[in-house]
Amino acid sequence: TRKVFAFSGQRSLVCSCSSAEGTMARVAMALLLVAVALAVSGASAGSSEAETNANPIRKVVTLLQAMQKKGTEEGEKEKELFDKFMCYCKGGQSDLGAAISAAESKVPAVGSDIETSEAKLVQTKEDLKQAQTDRAAAKESMAEAAALMEKEAASFAATKSELDTNIAAIKKAVTALEKGMSGGFLQTDAAQVLLKLVQGKQDMIDMDRQELVAFLSGSSGESAGYAPQGGEITGIVKEIGDTMQKSLDEATAAEGESVKGFEAMMVAKNKEVEALTGSIESKTKQIGELGVAIVQMKEDLSDTQAALMADKEFLQELDGSCETKGKEWEERSKTRAEELVALADT
Repeated sequence: TRKVFAFSGQRSLVCSCSSAEGTMARVAMALLLVAVALAVSGASAGSSEAETNANPIRKVVTLLQAMQKKGTEEGEKEKELFDKFMCYCKGGQSDLGAAISAAESKVPAVGSDIETSEAKLVQTKEDLKQAQTDRAAAKESMAEAAALMEKEAASFAATKSELDTNIAAIKKAVTALEKGMSGGFLQTDAAQVLLKLVQGKQDMIDMDRQELVAFLSGSSGESAGYAPQGGEITGIVKEIGDTMQKSLDEATAAEGESVKGFEAMMVAKNKEVEALTGSIESKTKQIGELGVAIVQMKEDLSDTQAALMADKEFLQELDGSCETKGKEWEERSKTRAEELVALADT
């Protein structure tokens, strides 16, 4: 719109200038007519009054006055068009100056925002990768703990089963010994279990082991007629039973603590995995949003730079055009004033 108006204003000024040049031609013609009229007037000095009223000089004066009026009116129209053009120049220069200033401030700001966002994007991607690594490690840790717990549970079950069997055999042996039924007891499976236990027990006094082995294998004189509640065999067997029961109690307590620790660890790890999963989802979304924002900012920066360059070029053209038209107007105003003076003095 501004370019069209500028062109229209310039064209109007050019047309007005052509009209003014026609006025100068008319002034020259008027001067010629004056000369002719004076010659005719001198030749007809003795004519009648009617002829005097219609003399050529009067006609020429009237023509000159009309030309002067028309020249003044054309000058006023040209002035109006010139004023509009200069108003456009000032307004356009002001608007372009403001747009250029805003763009020059915006370009580095958007560039800085892009750098900040790109740095944030890089950091967010690193954080996402770390969160994924941490979550995988937490899940692996949970799997390893579960496998270890399963292994420990199997080991405890085997230990408990063995201790339960041995303790049961010891209880049967003590009952039989206390009732003086050692002969019948030695023929039971419990006696054989106890014999194997004594033979393989490492934390036992060697003399006690030998005595028990001799008794359980039937090679001891006491095997045939054992004195209940008084012999050393019963005491040794009871001591072994107490030791095994203590071991079983300790193993059971340790297994209970292990289960509690495992369950607490699994609760903590599940919370950690849940938090890391939320972080991964959040960072994945943030990465997408940052990527879109960076693309949009780069497009905005490119558009702003292009507009800035175009505005600077247009402002330079406008400044040159306005300056040229100002000089042309000064020259034209001077010429018109001289034309009007010439018409007035003729």
